[in-house]
Amino acid sequence: MHMSRKTAGFLIGLAAFMIFEWINLGFNLADGHPTSFYVVHGILIAVNIVLAVALGVIGLRGWAQRSQRPPV
Repeated sequence: MHMSRKTAGFLIGLAAFMIFEWINLGFNLADGHPTSFYVVHGILIAVNIVLAVALGVIGLRGWAQRSQRPPV
């Protein structure tokens, strides 16, 4: 897989933003909602954290691979 540094950097930045945003949302959920509200948002947070980690790993691999290739 060939990836530009710009694309790899974008994926790393997007992953960092997603992790920050969803963890922040998790801490800011107000009390007083039904249990189902927290269950649904907990699942959303977990899925988005997993997606962010996957995007971050892809971005980091692309960034490292791009720096190891000899210049053309």
